[in-house]
Amino acid sequence: MKKLLSFTSIGLISVLLLLSVQLQARPLTLQETVTLKQVNQVAVSKDGKLTAFTRVVPRQPYAEDDGTSYVELYLLNAEGREQPFITGKQRIAQIQFAYQDRFLYFLSKRDGDKFNSLYRIALSGGEAIKVYEHTTDLQSYSISDDGKLLAFRARPAKSSTETQLEKKGFKAEIYEEKLPVTQLLTLSLTEKGAKAQPLPLEQHILSVQFQPGSQNILVRAAPTPLVDDDLMLSQYQLVSPTGELLQTFSSEGKLDQAEFSPDGKQLAFIGAEDKHDPSAGLLYQAEVSSGQTRELLPKYAGHVQSISWRSNSELLYVGHQGVEAEVGSIATRSGKVSQWLKPGNGIITRLHWPAGQGEGRVILNKAEHPSEVYALTSRGRLTRLTDSNPLLNDISHPRQALFRHEARDGLALEGVLVYPLNYQEGQRYPLIMVVHGGPEAHISNGWTNRYGSPVNYAAAQGYMVFFPNYRGSTGRGVEFSKLGQNDYAGKEFDDLVDAKNALVAAGLVDEKKVGITGGSYGGYASAWGATAQTEHFAASVMFVGISNNLSKFGTTDIANEMHLVHARSYPWEKWQWYLERSPIYYAQQARTPILIMHGKNDTRVHPSQSMELYRYLKTLGKVPVRLVLYPGEGHGNTRSASQLDYAMRLMQWLDHFLLQGGTELPPAELPHAEQLKAPEKTAA
Repeated sequence: MKKLLSFTSIGLISVLLLLSVQLQARPLTLQETVTLKQVNQVAVSKDGKLTAFTRVVPRQPYAEDDGTSYVELYLLNAEGREQPFITGKQRIAQIQFAYQDRFLYFLSKRDGDKFNSLYRIALSGGEAIKVYEHTTDLQSYSISDDGKLLAFRARPAKSSTETQLEKKGFKAEIYEEKLPVTQLLTLSLTEKGAKAQPLPLEQHILSVQFQPGSQNILVRAAPTPLVDDDLMLSQYQLVSPTGELLQTFSSEGKLDQAEFSPDGKQLAFIGAEDKHDPSAGLLYQAEVSSGQTRELLPKYAGHVQSISWRSNSELLYVGHQGVEAEVGSIATRSGKVSQWLKPGNGIITRLHWPAGQGEGRVILNKAEHPSEVYALTSRGRLTRLTDSNPLLNDISHPRQALFRHEARDGLALEGVLVYPLNYQEGQRYPLIMVVHGGPEAHISNGWTNRYGSPVNYAAAQGYMVFFPNYRGSTGRGVEFSKLGQNDYAGKEFDDLVDAKNALVAAGLVDEKKVGITGGSYGGYASAWGATAQTEHFAASVMFVGISNNLSKFGTTDIANEMHLVHARSYPWEKWQWYLERSPIYYAQQARTPILIMHGKNDTRVHPSQSMELYRYLKTLGKVPVRLVLYPGEGHGNTRSASQLDYAMRLMQWLDHFLLQGGTELPPAELPHAEQLKAPEKTAA
């Protein structure tokens, strides 16, 4: 009897403790949303015993001066214990183990450096030592296996004449001419007083990587520094240490990661089906000696995200399928594919597997936390190794799940649905529809809390949030990703209305309280929802979005990419069609209040796109409209203060028109001044 009472008491105590934790749990504030830390790089020693990683540490709004995030360096030892190597107000990039794993190399601008320079730190401890400082920033680098040769990318320095003329005020820029080309240079690390030598490659170099056991160098090269050429015309090439072209690996369209087999005889790379493929997501294998290439996963119903060789005959890959991720293994000789990690275990974005070792490292995020380092075994076992945000243990996390529906033409669609924190079955809720950009992108069922989609905060306010993967999204194979081509704002944006109707039909959403938001192509969708489809949305927040497809073509830095993988035509071929697929064309019928926000330095979607829609709607005077510009920001906000301001304005706008029934503009000023006086308090 005593034992029974004892067990019952323990059980009661456990329940009370659990209830206590639940009562203490709270939602994220907006300030916490934009200042959470996350892992962004990982490197593994060849013996698999050491893992280096970098952690992004955003600046604290109100307390710190404006600027980009800090990036700190850490090491995980063989027992998995975390050791800080370089922390504080630093920015560490391009971490690599090199020269028999004796040193960890990285790029940084430290201690009064004028340029981004190469450093190394001994794994046995001690201070970081500068290895090389160039006359301009080092953009990326690679070190030969024997540790004797450094290859790196950098732009040439300005001549003394150019500098003098600039001081005198002669600063005229010739648009898209004489752009600085990024060169490939080599430097002997053993010869005292050696100078860097530029290789005679008449191309713009985008990546650099030594071939294992050799001083030959793999580069990704484009004809010019134009973004369009980077996206659509780059090629992988193997060159000698003197710049002689040894091999070209033929491909068409977009390219992503490339990795040599451990013996250097094979090259695997992520590429596109053709020049019309919106995204690099197919997996190829090439023989280095012949350059002969073959596809390893034909008709893959997803997109390959990351690759790593386990041996000379086994290649591992991360595939994104729908809203989930998987890890698979390919026996490159037979072509046999094995699934190591099934979908539903988190969203892996990077995989690093030291050849011949029993486990690797992945960068993984989940609905409960941003990107962290995990260990992965060949049997599919995942073990979390880092915890960048302990505060998340005390946060209430809303339910997040896959939601499937059909488009009006019968196409099967899906997306990620986040429920209100205190969701009650049978009750209808206001909806925030967050439309991803691209459209060659997709939303996965992982960490969705960002400044443009603060789902935890929104869920606490009683919102349902939906991320639709409309036709044209990645994650479902090339054919699906091409479905939106030659149909700007057509069936792809009808899919958004169909998603809304499906959520209403499911009894989840209040049809009269639906807001739409998104950035870039998602901003285009938000503008379209506020104009051409105004009857479906009660509020809209457009970010770095498109309002006029005619002027967009003439002001963007990706006109060729727009033609090849989106429009499949030019404006002069059908002027009226381009105009009728532009939100400004429907401005007169707009009845949806719209908040427009844009980075003033955006070259992808020029700020004039936001200015045009604002001016049309402002002049018509039929709907509340506000334009907010962010100085110093480009195609997306990168600084904490800009992100927090954006998130606060987003939620203020949606609350005002969806929850509070507002009909006029909400106040323009936000309570930043009050927070400046009390920086220790977090913004709501």
